[in-house]
Amino acid sequence: MSFDRNLGRLEQAMEILNTRATTWNVVTISRINGSVNEDVIRQSLDLIQCRHPRLNSHIVSSRNGWKFQTEGTDKIPLRVVKKLDSKQWLEVFYEEMNNKIDSNKYLLRVVLVHILSDRHVSFLITTAHHAIADALSCIRLHSEILTYYQEISVGEAIKPLINLTPLPPTEELIPQDKKGLKGKINSLFFLLHLAWQKLWYRPETLGFEKYLPIAQRYSDVIHRQLEPELTQQLVNRCRQENTTVNSALCAAMMFTVAQKLLKNNKKFVRLSCLSYLDVRRHINPAISDENMAVLATSNMGFHAIHTNTNFWQLAREVKQKLEASLKQGNIFKMILIAKYLIDFCFIYPKQVAATVSVSNVGKVNIPKVYGELEVEEISFAGTHALYGGLFTIHASTFQGKMLLNFVFSRPSISPETMEALVNTFITYILNISQCQHDFCLHDIPQRDYYPVKQ
Repeated sequence: MSFDRNLGRLEQAMEILNTRATTWNVVTISRINGSVNEDVIRQSLDLIQCRHPRLNSHIVSSRNGWKFQTEGTDKIPLRVVKKLDSKQWLEVFYEEMNNKIDSNKYLLRVVLVHILSDRHVSFLITTAHHAIADALSCIRLHSEILTYYQEISVGEAIKPLINLTPLPPTEELIPQDKKGLKGKINSLFFLLHLAWQKLWYRPETLGFEKYLPIAQRYSDVIHRQLEPELTQQLVNRCRQENTTVNSALCAAMMFTVAQKLLKNNKKFVRLSCLSYLDVRRHINPAISDENMAVLATSNMGFHAIHTNTNFWQLAREVKQKLEASLKQGNIFKMILIAKYLIDFCFIYPKQVAATVSVSNVGKVNIPKVYGELEVEEISFAGTHALYGGLFTIHASTFQGKMLLNFVFSRPSISPETMEALVNTFITYILNISQCQHDFCLHDIPQRDYYPVKQ
């Protein structure tokens, strides 16, 4: 049975981002305790490539644009790297973020990093084309790879593979009343409303410290971790304040930028926050995490922050605006207009897409132990070379620990500036999590120490 088909509009946008800007490919990293055999990893990759038809596809040009094609697809590339120290996984992460996917050959590649100073620590890094995957499906894919690894290692008979049927384009999965002519008209009005909001609010951003054309930009990352005790304190405070962890992360990101922008007796600043959401649970019937597709959408919120803005009130405002947007079906409208927004970034490369961006998958629900192997950490990030001047965070929580990847486009933001922003963000998280009273923008002092793992 052939699973070849033309790419949908959102999938086309992801291919444009990959080929023209090395942007929005999904890089997922697992830290594994145990001796990992590369030959067994190779066999596991062959199995998942059979199970997931889109992993056995590549993208080719056709008379009607681009299409997924199975015939002629390469095996999933596996590269094995040896590094001296466990912190050097970030070097490989950096390399993966800044190498586009050869989509005319494959749509997923894998790196196994062995740590020479500790033979029992390895890192499994996958880079997936966003046209076929999102963060949730990539995290689930790591679990599948390690599950097959466990079965092969102990000599178990591999259960008959249940090959998944690839999903249609994301635009075809949204509710019927959001599609067709009515959907196009509503999406056009939504696009115009979004443009009007940007003109009305005129949100400020970090801007460009140094401007370069899109083709010369590249992604960088700063990694931080919140230990389980601090993570739980944050969760508890969010519950007390009738808001969500995602909304608190959005508020902390905006507070961080506002503190930098509010200088010289300036009293308030208008900012925009781009939040990414999983649409699986909003589609009927719901779609499982194991189905590989681009099943993420976004929501843009606009906020005014004054020097006396209460942190928790801002977090609740973020939550309320997101809930209102969900009720209006805006998450589906964003899917339909996403390609226009991406095209805009290429047409106007000096524009900054938003002030801050937050992608939080929440609690990761995969097993920790796979025979003799144990997953100690798992996190992800989307490559962001295109999006100059954007302060971005990718968050996941595994085994009680929150892992944070702050991705930024260089040279629009320098490493020194990003390091200072991240430290300010962590200061806000520490204070709001550990103190019971309310905070305004300038109530939180800077700390000279950061009890957070780097």
